[in-house]
Amino acid sequence: MRYPFSRLTVLHSFFQDLNFHRLLAQQALKQTRLREPRHLEQLIRSLDQIDWFSAQKDGLGDLYEGLLEKNAGETKSGAGQYFTPRVLINSMVRCIKPQPGEVIQDPAAGTAGFLIAADQYIKSKTDDLYDLPAKGQQFQKNKAFVGVELVPSTRRLALMNCLLHGMEGDAEGVVHQGNALGMAGQALPKADIILANPPFGTAKGGEASITRDDLTYPTSNKQLAFLQHIYRNLKPGGRAAVVLLDNVLFEAGVGTDVRRDLMNKCNLHTILRLPTGIFYAQGVKTNVLFFTKGTEANKYQEENCTENVWVYDLRTNMPSFGKRTPFGDSHLKPFEAVFGDSPYGNAPRQQGEWSFNAEEIDAPDTAENDNVDDRLITSRWRVFTREWIRDTKGDSLDISWLRDNSSVDAANLPEPSVLASEAMSELVQALGELDALIRELGAGEEADKQKVLLNEMLDGVKG
Repeated sequence: MRYPFSRLTVLHSFFQDLNFHRLLAQQALKQTRLREPRHLEQLIRSLDQIDWFSAQKDGLGDLYEGLLEKNAGETKSGAGQYFTPRVLINSMVRCIKPQPGEVIQDPAAGTAGFLIAADQYIKSKTDDLYDLPAKGQQFQKNKAFVGVELVPSTRRLALMNCLLHGMEGDAEGVVHQGNALGMAGQALPKADIILANPPFGTAKGGEASITRDDLTYPTSNKQLAFLQHIYRNLKPGGRAAVVLLDNVLFEAGVGTDVRRDLMNKCNLHTILRLPTGIFYAQGVKTNVLFFTKGTEANKYQEENCTENVWVYDLRTNMPSFGKRTPFGDSHLKPFEAVFGDSPYGNAPRQQGEWSFNAEEIDAPDTAENDNVDDRLITSRWRVFTREWIRDTKGDSLDISWLRDNSSVDAANLPEPSVLASEAMSELVQALGELDALIRELGAGEEADKQKVLLNEMLDGVKG
């Protein structure tokens, strides 16, 4: 994200107006504690001089979020682990289409990217809320959005992000401090929309432990626990878009139970297989699940809600995204086109989408490709029935039908003896080059000793 010099000048003036004394800044770094009353007084006076309305109008929220994104791009730890790429967030929001009057929740809010994007989407459709009656405007400002964030420092980033984007929230702000897998999550009201990118990993106790007693399937897998919270916390007819790791789609045991419960209580209508490298650590594989509580015919239905699952493969044979090859809107437009206009996933759909040279991709001999048309077999957009997922996949949602050119097919590998011989040959050549280098450096005696040790070791293996 780039900004003209004039806007950077505004940002400079904004921080210059704060007039922080060097000692005050040092204290702020120490968990933001102010030990001298005069420093607190100076801070309050400086903040009071800021024209917050002008700050919003001048786009400082976008500048602030740009700084968050830059920080996230430079590190996959710290704030980086809480930052979801804005192009992905905006795409998910465009698919879900939040409306005025809906309660929108993010139980793993991070820096509040999902909530801010949803707010901006609604404002873009309502002339910055001026099309709404006074009561509707008040609801949007104070009650429409609620997030929960466990890490205090990240919540502070989120609150500033919301403030600069003109979002107020309730008495605690838009993002509340707490653990969504504990009492804070259990107390959340039902939502019309939930947008989230839950943290992954295993709960290890402490503040981040899973202490809720209302989850049907106890688990130490945080994403499985968050997924249960999300589909349980939706209102009848509510909709969700959630970023989840691959292992949530195929983990056995509790994972299978949670997926079955999800497909039973909700219409899991769409899965987007994301490319690797767009966030988290390099190589981590993620997906977006789109689902609705109940069915189109009956939003109160609690059984057999999923009939078909549509899957878009945006992963196979895609570039390795990063700083040199940024992930952008253009990569998500084909998916949004086939997703359709309905935020409930019930717009007319047709299989077949061949963006990003999909027709050139090989299709392996898998269950997903049994009795499938030769052209459709290379499509990135396919549909699978609930019955097929149950009978063929054992309720695993790890559904893929294209072969990545970078993958290695074990069936086409040489015999193990051939591979071992080739490895030994390369190793001998490398040892010879290393021996020559050591002797050239004047350490011939050391090279002779190492050769004796190597021969003794090889003789021992033969014996």
